[in-house]
Amino acid sequence: MSVSRRALLVTAAGAAAAGPVTEAAAAPAAAAGRAPVAAAGGAETGATLRTLSAAADYAVAKVRAVAPRVTGFPVGTRFEKWTYSRGGDWVGGFWPGTLWMVYLYSGDETFRARAVESARNLAPRQSDTTTHDLGFLFYPSWVTAWRLTGDDEWRTGAIRAADSLIRRYNPRGGFIRAWGALDDTANAGRTIIDTMMNLDLLAFASRQTGDAGYLDIAVAHAKTAQRVFPRPDGSTPHVFDFDPDTGAPLGPGTVQGYDASSCWSRGQAWGIYGFTTMYRRTGDTGFRDTARRLADYAIGVLTPDHVPVWDYRAPQQPYDIKDASAGAVMACGLLDLHAATGRHAYRDVALRILTALAETCLTRNSARAEAVVARCTRNRPGEDGIEISLPYADYYLLEGILRVLRPADVDRAIDLSQPS
Repeated sequence: MSVSRRALLVTAAGAAAAGPVTEAAAAPAAAAGRAPVAAAGGAETGATLRTLSAAADYAVAKVRAVAPRVTGFPVGTRFEKWTYSRGGDWVGGFWPGTLWMVYLYSGDETFRARAVESARNLAPRQSDTTTHDLGFLFYPSWVTAWRLTGDDEWRTGAIRAADSLIRRYNPRGGFIRAWGALDDTANAGRTIIDTMMNLDLLAFASRQTGDAGYLDIAVAHAKTAQRVFPRPDGSTPHVFDFDPDTGAPLGPGTVQGYDASSCWSRGQAWGIYGFTTMYRRTGDTGFRDTARRLADYAIGVLTPDHVPVWDYRAPQQPYDIKDASAGAVMACGLLDLHAATGRHAYRDVALRILTALAETCLTRNSARAEAVVARCTRNRPGEDGIEISLPYADYYLLEGILRVLRPADVDRAIDLSQPS
């Protein structure tokens, strides 16, 4: 794949600098007007909490203004306006997920109603066997809907989506294939680091049905990813290919990173968050330790402004274009990793990233912008979506902020429980 090396230099202003809750039956929604409650940690200064609260307030106001004219599932912006997919593409879960996060923070029932309406439009995707992204589609939308409403429609639909996802498992290689229909041979042996974030849907299905088979497949895939993705320094490639017939490993590659030896920052963030989640769902300390290796690498190459460049090993780094979405995902993963390890350094960096995003990456300076977060990069090698807004940046920024301000509410939505 040809990659342009023209310099796209972006400067950014420098940024300043819960207890585990077990899964319970779906709880009532948050009460309106509840004051923010911060979890204990070393870097939650008053200024940090005020900055994050102001960013959450801005997000609520932005979503309140934009939501009435949203006509589908936002996939990215063009000239600062959302473009849409009617079916959700791979990102359909993030708009209803954002609505749920805004609802939790504001207590406004209008957001709850809109989240339900949007999530329900994903129903046809329950039987989609052409993608590994069913976790992205159904966890922040349907699983969260079940946890916050108790309506069994959402639980049943999420389990159906998990049934579709496990059909993509290749037992010879021990991996879930990323792309292509089941009868498409072109990508039959391809897995990507992003898949780690789809495994929690399978863990959910196992807990709800008592069928260990879902979690067994998630663990098998995570073990394979643990073996083939991390390099000795803790960096990762985007892609790893196998012979689909024998399961033999073929080697690393990339689609959205600079090259097969580089480290695409959002993929690294997916890995941090995904491996930590698998530790929380299984208690396997190997997954926690893998997440730490990935986190330590990413922290070591993070630029002083605490907004990740799009690829940590691209030739123009550390002065390359940014991907704020990678920062939002990484912050959530680091907050999770702090809870899993007790190491405050992870939380401190997460707070610095969230503060940087709140201070330098919001759309406050544009009256026409429809998203909350700017300065995102979707696919730099494909020259697709450079310095735009992306729905997952909005979602994970809000999730990260609420992890700090409202940890109990986020736990009710997505289950932050630690191994017993």
